[in-house]
Amino acid sequence: MGSLRVTLCAIAALGTVAVTPAAYAADGGVAVSPSSPRPGGDIALLVSGCREKTALAVSTAFVADARLTVGTDGTLVGQSRIRSTLTAGTYDVRVACGDTARTGAVTVARKGARPSAHASPVAPVEAGGGGSAHLEGGLSVADARAAGPGTAHTVTGLVLAGVAATAVALRSARRGREQGRPR
Repeated sequence: MGSLRVTLCAIAALGTVAVTPAAYAADGGVAVSPSSPRPGGDIALLVSGCREKTALAVSTAFVADARLTVGTDGTLVGQSRIRSTLTAGTYDVRVACGDTARTGAVTVARKGARPSAHASPVAPVEAGGGGSAHLEGGLSVADARAAGPGTAHTVTGLVLAGVAATAVALRSARRGREQGRPR
């Protein structure tokens, strides 16, 4: 598997979208994904050409410094979050890599602007049953869950609550009689 392909897989494993090869090489070995995050958004960082096993990425745009660790192809990968109070603009990213330094930049989009790519799903995925599980009457599992408990569930719950209340009443009556007896 080629170096670029492994790098793209590492970004996907971090839950973000892939960085284009041009963006990866253009920023002094430091790549940021998504390339234009919004304030408060999560980002993935990739650093190429560093022989160290770990490094630290620092930027005034980050909530906290990003600790980078070596990936499968020797590329350093890590994550951070963009400060929610930032204004739109370009911010430097510096990575201390042993005796050398790598530099890059992150361009923060204005609040409310759509990011260049989503770092996570934007809509919930309907799961549970895989869409092929059907109940009686042609309803799917998702339909049954959305409908909530039916009459049978309600009656069963009321019967169980009645049995529990009767058991508590009988037990407390027995205790009352036992405590009233002379010892």
